[in-house]
Amino acid sequence: MPLKKFRRNGQGNYYIRGTVQGQHIYESTGTSIAAQADAIRIRREAEILERGAFGKAKTLTLAEAALTYMEAGGEARFIGPILEFAGPDTMIEEIDNAWIRKAAEAIYPNRAGNTVNRQLITPISAIISMLADEGLATPRKFKRRKGENIRTRWLTPEEAEALISAAAPHILPAIGFMLGGGCRSAEALTIQMRHFYPATGEAWLPDTKNGRPRMIQLPDRALELVRALPLPDDGPICRTPRGKAYVMRSNGGGQISGAFTKACEAAGLDPKEVTPHVLRHTWATWFYAQTKDFGGLLDLGGWQKADMAQRYRKIAPADLASRLRRRGWDFTLLGERAEAQVEPAPQAPGLRVVK
Repeated sequence: MPLKKFRRNGQGNYYIRGTVQGQHIYESTGTSIAAQADAIRIRREAEILERGAFGKAKTLTLAEAALTYMEAGGEARFIGPILEFAGPDTMIEEIDNAWIRKAAEAIYPNRAGNTVNRQLITPISAIISMLADEGLATPRKFKRRKGENIRTRWLTPEEAEALISAAAPHILPAIGFMLGGGCRSAEALTIQMRHFYPATGEAWLPDTKNGRPRMIQLPDRALELVRALPLPDDGPICRTPRGKAYVMRSNGGGQISGAFTKACEAAGLDPKEVTPHVLRHTWATWFYAQTKDFGGLLDLGGWQKADMAQRYRKIAPADLASRLRRRGWDFTLLGERAEAQVEPAPQAPGLRVVK
């Protein structure tokens, strides 16, 4: 039965209903104008017939795919501007490097290459990869923009202390792990009490972004932040304001983004520029400025390739190390503190609980 338009009780917006290609349709057109409703009815019927003839993969729109991606837990933060540019009718099969270039020019004119990569190419790639896994799109790679000349944002000790002073108590442990140990947001939020050793300031990260477990060690100031709230008997150290464990999502730091944004604003920092991940950049900059230990930086930061961390060797001013020490951020004492313990941190994390 072809689609037909009708009004409920003879008034209001028109609806369409019927069965096309075995698909039952009953939905609002969103308009009370008969001519517009007819146009929507005809287009909707044509879409269903086209899919029947060519298959869903050929007729899937970016808008539909993005909705499915977000419903599956995909990062939604940068999707809105992309869909505004694409509109409702852009097909997944149309998206290629030329389309990406036009989208970048329209959405992010004169923006740094890293911004285009992060906010346009990465979300589009993630959506298409999801579809490709389901056989609904052809796998493809997009040319990424160069970002070598982009300034790596990191916090000065003064900015960091302002952020800490303004932060809500429940996010202080996460800030401590990120700023003092170089954790990514998701890593910090999931550190378990059984993997934390307060005596040495060490924490074991069994689940990391690159799949390589690693041990981190915190300076005294970071330990103060981790201990800002009573440590739990077990489970994750970082908790919501109600004391619950964070439910992990694909965007990692999204769970604390609201509280982090408020802290940035109160501290006079731009939350668009200073995100939770900036704390990892800050840790790397601080650690190398004090220790000059590039091997240690790679090991503690979990970088697999040296070129990924080279930038942190060149961006710190000469007085940064002394400014950090005055505020309790002394990364040169980490090894000494561990050696001073009567009982060293265990080699097989998870075998004992330290409270």
